[in-house]
Amino acid sequence: MISRELLKEVLLEQQARINRMKSQDFILREKLSGVKKFIELKHSIVITGVRRCGKSVFLSEIMNNFYEKFYYVNFEDERLASFELGDFNMLYEVCLELFGKCKVFSLDEVQNVDGWERWVRRKYEDNFKFFITGSNARLLSKELATSLTGRHLQFSIYPFSFREFLDFKKFVFKKEDLYLIERRVLLVKYFSEYLKKGGFPEFLKYEQKEILQGYFNDIIQRDIVERHNIKNVKQLKEFARYLITNSGNLVSYNKLKKIGEIKSVNTVIKYFSYLEDAYLLFSLPYFSYSLKKQTANQFKIYAIDNGLKEAISFKFSEDLGKLYENMVAIELKRRNKEFYYWKNIQHEEVDFVIKEKKVDELIQVCYSTEDTNTKNRELKALLKASKELKCNKLLVITSDYEGEEKSGNKKIRFVPLWKWILI
Repeated sequence: MISRELLKEVLLEQQARINRMKSQDFILREKLSGVKKFIELKHSIVITGVRRCGKSVFLSEIMNNFYEKFYYVNFEDERLASFELGDFNMLYEVCLELFGKCKVFSLDEVQNVDGWERWVRRKYEDNFKFFITGSNARLLSKELATSLTGRHLQFSIYPFSFREFLDFKKFVFKKEDLYLIERRVLLVKYFSEYLKKGGFPEFLKYEQKEILQGYFNDIIQRDIVERHNIKNVKQLKEFARYLITNSGNLVSYNKLKKIGEIKSVNTVIKYFSYLEDAYLLFSLPYFSYSLKKQTANQFKIYAIDNGLKEAISFKFSEDLGKLYENMVAIELKRRNKEFYYWKNIQHEEVDFVIKEKKVDELIQVCYSTEDTNTKNRELKALLKASKELKCNKLLVITSDYEGEEKSGNKKIRFVPLWKWILI
């Protein structure tokens, strides 16, 4: 239970802060246009993503661009630590008293309050519009499934895309920049920077590695340890660090158990699901039309951001190929693609299988095409997958080579990553 006076103090401060954001020079997120068409619908809008990726700023952009009046509450505020389900009615009363009548609520990190979805459901039935953010996938999905099924639309926010990174750098990108030499050189320069720094907004502003290391520790502590009562924090951190270091590699739960010196496979599965729910990393399954074969095979892992990967990985040398592959995986995730990896019994592998109603595209990431052996190996796997999966849309993402090559009756496109990510 929270006192009425403290609640007033918090709400006045928070509302003033979000109103001030109107005049601040924030990067407009690409997803803003996607939200616009749903503003008039009754559905609640749910915004999820890793901690510190910009969800709160995105929420402020929605409010300040589309509404004259709204109520805003950020439940990450430590003064709201004692806020309970029963306090929501008082919250509405205080909002009415302070800001006047309104039917738009903006609730930041609301999963911190047990049972929040029941109050939202009730007010939803009274024609209130809700915008909700959260940094824990499982908590939100479980709560939304029980109370708001069919009544909400979900958007995932990631650290800055390359286009948003260019906006941050004050580079106004236009399609013709792909063909103008001076602009293209600058694009490639910025991409090299983005490849290693990633897209966490605050880190890009100050460029102190400790910021990203702090994010990692906060995610582990606040989104996992405190929520799931983890006792062996050191073991969990080392497990997470190992996974992020090995982004792009094939793993299995049994293999992870041995490497992490964790006694139980069930513990490995739980740890992994917690890290995935906190958006720190994501997994990529093997492609098969048989669910049994899919689950029997190893899966791949990818970090949510290259900058975070670089800041906390155990590494002895730079691996640009892995950074390229990780970035392609993030971009496919950002584009809401359904994707997998493929391999055969000869251990030939294709990095990404894009599936819509059927297999739509096969993507191989090959950082250097100058190494003939590497290039031939990657193309051989791509062509075998093409035949097996009956897919002729073949793409190789490179560092700088662009062109088209033929192999029999099949065409293979080569596109540099900096360009692919913009088109």
